[in-house]
Amino acid sequence: MDYSVEVEKSYDVRGWYASVHEIRHDGGEPGSGLVKVAVGVVIRNPFAGKFVSDLSALTDPSPAIGHALGGRAAALLGDRPIESYGKGGIAGTAGEQEHVVACVTTAFGDPLRQQVGGGLAWISSVTKVASPGTAIDIPLAHKDELYIRSHYDAVTFCVPDGPRPDELLICVAVASGPRVHQRVGGKTVADLAAV
Repeated sequence: MDYSVEVEKSYDVRGWYASVHEIRHDGGEPGSGLVKVAVGVVIRNPFAGKFVSDLSALTDPSPAIGHALGGRAAALLGDRPIESYGKGGIAGTAGEQEHVVACVTTAFGDPLRQQVGGGLAWISSVTKVASPGTAIDIPLAHKDELYIRSHYDAVTFCVPDGPRPDELLICVAVASGPRVHQRVGGKTVADLAAV
């Protein structure tokens, strides 16, 4: 199924956006590197400029967004494993933070998990209201265990002309591994494998 088409059946989509970051080193010796991907969709906010109690028109079709963004992120990561993930979004200034939250609930999160090859851990999240071009730092954490310190990270993502006041930006991020040169201890992926 083409989930992007499904999204466009339920929401007024202005555009799809993506960025890929490949980090070779962060001051130490270059290693195998880390690849972080962020993808997003800008949709019209049907509730911009008005208070509405029932936000189900945003939530009910949101599984398609989870599938579509998760699939796009996995494709951009290529054959690399997905070890961490996060989600978020920005409401344009005529909207509310709650409008974004309505799009990234469990209905959205479970399909995202499916697209990235599972995910037992809670999905780190951030939402806010902002003007077009505002960057968002999508938090990352290990997809199967929230407390693996090496994978605490973020991906900065920006749509230069969005979200406009009557729009929502919904986005996800994934990464192929831990921070480069991570070395501050704590629970590790090896600890997870030993369970």
